[in-house]
Amino acid sequence: MAILRIGITGGIGSGKSTVARVFNTIGIPIYLADTAAKRLMEEDDELKKAIIAHFGEEAYINGKLNRPYISAIVFSNKEKLEELNSLVHPVTKRDGEEWMQQQHTPYAIKEAALIFESGTQEQLDYVIGVYAPQHIRTHRVMQRDKVTREEVLQRMRNQISETIKMRLCDYVIVNDDQQLVIPQVLQIHEELCRLAQKKSIHE
Repeated sequence: MAILRIGITGGIGSGKSTVARVFNTIGIPIYLADTAAKRLMEEDDELKKAIIAHFGEEAYINGKLNRPYISAIVFSNKEKLEELNSLVHPVTKRDGEEWMQQQHTPYAIKEAALIFESGTQEQLDYVIGVYAPQHIRTHRVMQRDKVTREEVLQRMRNQISETIKMRLCDYVIVNDDQQLVIPQVLQIHEELCRLAQKKSIHE
């Protein structure tokens, strides 16, 4: 098992996946929670049954998640989004925990949008936040997902405030297209390797 369990989080469009890829390039294994959640919603039979029970038979087409149908429901209704998250998060947390047990590096990273919202921080030693100003995040998501500004802002309203999220993190990487990301990653990497070494000596 990895000596330290690290989380990477940030608001939509902050570039947390980009930052995770940089860590991966220097040999750190990454668990992409959002990608895993999408996979589990199609592979985990119990989860599929629960989603159909809550959202109806239309939630799946030929065994595949009907993403447009689900998105249309949850992004316009906070209660429905919380309902979906309450089904998916426990299954993803369990899957992430099993993945962490299989890693053999000084530290391993779980990248997830909703670390604090889902209570996942309790399973982690440290959390890295990725910060970008709202106007940059909005522009990135509009370009990436081909959606309107209002649709992006609606999604942002479903996440906790970026300021609060960054205060809860142990480290913050600024990804505002002004500051270089790689030196920030390398600095945190060196510190985490030191902390992992210290922990392994004391255990």
